[in-house]
Amino acid sequence: MKKVITYGTYDLLHYGHIRLLQRAKALGDYLIVGVTSDDFDISRGKINVQQSLMERIEAVRATGLADKIVIEQYEGQKIDDIQKYGVDIFTVGSDWVGVFDYLKEYCEVVYLDRTKGVSSTEIRSKENALRFGLVGDTDVINKFAIECRNVNGTEVTGYLSLNPMLGKEGLEGAAAYTSFEDLVHDCDALYIRSHPTKHYEQIKYALGQKKHVLYESPLTLNHAQAKELFEMADRNGCILYAGIKTAYSTAYARMILMAKTGKIGDIVSVDAVCTSLEDDLTKPEMQHVWNSITAWGPTAMLPVFQLLGTECVEKHIVSRLLPTGDDFDTFTKIDWTYPNAVASIKVGKGVKAEGQLIIGGTKGYIYVPAPWWKTDYFEVRFENPAHNKRFFYQLEGEGIRGMIASFVGSVTRNKLAYIREKVSLEIVRTMEEWHSGNFTRI
Repeated sequence: MKKVITYGTYDLLHYGHIRLLQRAKALGDYLIVGVTSDDFDISRGKINVQQSLMERIEAVRATGLADKIVIEQYEGQKIDDIQKYGVDIFTVGSDWVGVFDYLKEYCEVVYLDRTKGVSSTEIRSKENALRFGLVGDTDVINKFAIECRNVNGTEVTGYLSLNPMLGKEGLEGAAAYTSFEDLVHDCDALYIRSHPTKHYEQIKYALGQKKHVLYESPLTLNHAQAKELFEMADRNGCILYAGIKTAYSTAYARMILMAKTGKIGDIVSVDAVCTSLEDDLTKPEMQHVWNSITAWGPTAMLPVFQLLGTECVEKHIVSRLLPTGDDFDTFTKIDWTYPNAVASIKVGKGVKAEGQLIIGGTKGYIYVPAPWWKTDYFEVRFENPAHNKRFFYQLEGEGIRGMIASFVGSVTRNKLAYIREKVSLEIVRTMEEWHSGNFTRI
């Protein structure tokens, strides 16, 4: 019996896929089809896959062409599968010519011509693209525009910035707007990275025009206003999405799940540090600069609230302000006491410290090295070092690419948000406390 094996993502299974499988089947007597896992696709930079692994497997099975279906989960698995299943022929589309010649050592390699004009990428691209309007005064909107190019079904219509020094990288072809209202009118969704003091009015207007909003956290600096915006989004059928790019890192998501499932026992402590140094914090620059609590606070608070919840017993905030007395903290430390756990964060834009995340448990702890907010690696450590484990996951586009793809998924396919509403509201509540002066100065 001659065995044939082929691999693919098989997202939005179409005639081209079926035709390729038919021709692969005709090469032998028994066809094995490898379907790539979600994690493996992400590691290869394919974040635009619209169907889950099980949906894609079922679609392949429904063709009746596969005698066996396997899940491709890691680099080099093709060699393992060929040897494991006694494969005679490996085949794949002709757009991969030469790439898999190394497999000729193990079996015959056949490249099949693809059906022209048909691909999952083209199908996704032909759908109505989500037109983004970008609002902000930092180069983050440049990065956002660049990453939009890597997410099918998105395009940047225009941008609004009050910063004359903002570069044009990534914004080529996008219109520069001077009116926020005009930008909202001409797009389907907004990415809002303006100063937090402007968020409430801008987001409220956008939601009033029934536009979807991806905002850079914090949502607002007032808890009542934040609740109002969530309720407004719900009434108008709009997606209101928190943009903390760390949350969209595969490594971070896996780490949170691992901690929640008891791998290190009961969680007793969460300690997060996020700091950076600004070149110039003088008065003329302040209109475009976020203070420490708003710039780093949402990221640092994210693991605290996701792991320990939002119902603490006690909270204490300590801050160091600019000598001028401006409403700008160069360093802030927040401590929470929960019924059975504690948490602490340190954030700063005028103080530098080791930017690590440590989650302590009754059986072990999780260590994420600096800069933990760009998580691609973490360790689970135990009393016996022989039991320690390390985990690596590739991070694409600093998490911005995954954030955009997740937002688009929520808009087009009603996928659940990575960051729950109650977490966003608790971040805002903490912001409101700080901006109302409820902290100790040092």
